[in-house]
Amino acid sequence: MKIILLGNAGSGKSTLAKRLLDRQPAARLSLDRVAFREGAERRPLAESVAEVRRFIDTHRHWIIEGCYADIIEAILPACEELIFLNPGIEACAAHCRSRPWEPEKFATREAQDAHLEALIAWVRTYETRDDDYGLSRHRALFDGFLGRKMELYDPSEYASMLGLE
Repeated sequence: MKIILLGNAGSGKSTLAKRLLDRQPAARLSLDRVAFREGAERRPLAESVAEVRRFIDTHRHWIIEGCYADIIEAILPACEELIFLNPGIEACAAHCRSRPWEPEKFATREAQDAHLEALIAWVRTYETRDDDYGLSRHRALFDGFLGRKMELYDPSEYASMLGLE
């Protein structure tokens, strides 16, 4: 298993990764971990890609999840399956509001909640952004990938579409 999960913040990437890992043990990497230095400063792309390649080289089975098209594009040839989670803006915003505390990203639940409205505002620009985090870039990656791929629209059907139920 060598899967990349691509989609907007709140699209269900982390939740689906956990469900896939229940079926088959594998290493999991959230690209959030390699994309930034302390705070909101983006690392140089080459550093992030090198770290992801080290991860890929040290694990036989893996799931990588994120919204960083620039990083994903560099490692896409290593994956066996690309899954594009595209449930729409409202579903993503609702998931952001209901997500549990992510201690790997925030020191406290309060710190996470303090960033929530900014995150949701960012999520709502997904369809109009022309950066590496936006729909147009994700769509281009997905459409250009020649391997096994799947686009999922309804979070309530993610598990059944992948045979996880």
